[in-house]
Amino acid sequence: MTPNRREFLAVAGASVFAGYAGFAGASPPRRAPLGSASVSVIKAKSYSDDLVSRILEGVKQCGLDVRGQRVLLKPNLVEFDPKTCINTDVSVVAAALEAFRSLGAAEVIVGEGPGHRRDTYAIAEMTRYRTEIPKFDALFTDLNRDDVSPIQGFADRGQIYLPNTALRADLIVSLAKMKTHHWAGATLSMKNFFGVVPGSIYGWPKNELHQVGIDESIVELNRIFRRTFAIVDGVIGMEGNGPIQGTPKQVGVLVMGSDLPAVDATCCRIMGIDPSRVDYLRMASERSLGVIEEAHIEQRGETIKSVSAPFELIAKFKELRLA
Repeated sequence: MTPNRREFLAVAGASVFAGYAGFAGASPPRRAPLGSASVSVIKAKSYSDDLVSRILEGVKQCGLDVRGQRVLLKPNLVEFDPKTCINTDVSVVAAALEAFRSLGAAEVIVGEGPGHRRDTYAIAEMTRYRTEIPKFDALFTDLNRDDVSPIQGFADRGQIYLPNTALRADLIVSLAKMKTHHWAGATLSMKNFFGVVPGSIYGWPKNELHQVGIDESIVELNRIFRRTFAIVDGVIGMEGNGPIQGTPKQVGVLVMGSDLPAVDATCCRIMGIDPSRVDYLRMASERSLGVIEEAHIEQRGETIKSVSAPFELIAKFKELRLA
């Protein structure tokens, strides 16, 4: 897409969205009062388990209603290595598709903009998304190359261009992977929104976000996208030098909720990480984007203690260890 065409589409898209009540720049939907959040932890020992029923159980525990809504499933596709577990497993994505359809969503689609691979369909092929999800190509949007619209205000930038597919969604479900991260400490449902930023405009690996600052960018994207739900794939996570070169870590859980900082804080506690020491989680809490204090999170399903699986951390992040 040339710059001139991009500008044209951005202006056209902005005019379309101006009258759309669900536009990402509009007021966020009503939520539980800040200071409380429900997070569901559901055991799933294997990707061969009945993940549909487990996702439905978690959604019910969190009180999410998606009837009549346009739902965008946003998995985590980064790189591919057959010897490890970098990406959201295809079984989780397929189960989420079936679950949200059965819950009465008007439309359920999948979208992602990988930060490393420029050929999104190639990585979708390698991760078996295209072979194991029926009619995948018809359901999928490459967010790196989608038409875009401008959103005013992003950190110290005047605006940011974001994909129309994401902006039109009534609900974005962050299908993240439970992993450590060599720059952010941990990558979970909030960090997963880096894949919404179009690489065709901002480069690979989303260079503009690194210039703004990883933690600031995570928080800003979660400020913009407020109609969200998280399902973190912790069946097998990644510890050590994540998010690409780490080691598989068996945890056996799915973690879900509408308050993404609360979901990520719960994941951190399962991983043996103190969420108050993770910069973007602390910043999100300070800016009232969600809660991270354990006392303010209503734990549903399994207890953190019953599924605790401390992750190996690189030396740089040893201080994040939960006491």
